[in-house]
Amino acid sequence: MSKRSLILWIPLLGYLVFLAIASLGLNREQQTVIQSRMIGKPVPGIDLPQGSSDNPALSTKQMADGKPRLLNIFASWCVPCAAEAPQLTQLAQRGVRIDGVAIRDARGDVDAFLARHGNPFQRIGLDARSTLQFYLGSSGVPETFVVDGKGVIRYQHIGAIGPQDIETILQNLKEAQS
Repeated sequence: MSKRSLILWIPLLGYLVFLAIASLGLNREQQTVIQSRMIGKPVPGIDLPQGSSDNPALSTKQMADGKPRLLNIFASWCVPCAAEAPQLTQLAQRGVRIDGVAIRDARGDVDAFLARHGNPFQRIGLDARSTLQFYLGSSGVPETFVVDGKGVIRYQHIGAIGPQDIETILQNLKEAQS
């Protein structure tokens, strides 16, 4: 075999090596759940302006009041947020304290969202620049955190809360009371 014919085979060998590496990467088990690094740490201290006309503003410093709660990250423009609204209402009716953070939203839009889908929140803060969302390590909306009475994050639920998730949320709230 001459040097010239060897040079012709190099691109094919390079392509085969690339395919082998790519197939190994695609066959690896993927991590599908992204957990916040904030679990076990206090909610960052941030004062957010009032997010709706009917709810007081949210200061995360108020979360260390001895009572566990949910901190729900939502937006009026978020379709899955509307889908989880009945479950949040059900949790509030069962005595769960829920604070909300409206991400990249406007108070009028939040008011309209709450009028359409219900208002389970005790307080709502407006996070126009996603500052608290960033500090929490939140990956999107909706996302819900269980916060214990000391203001420490104990559990994170990514995505819309469905009917099948209510018992898990309640169990995590119960554990956060201890």
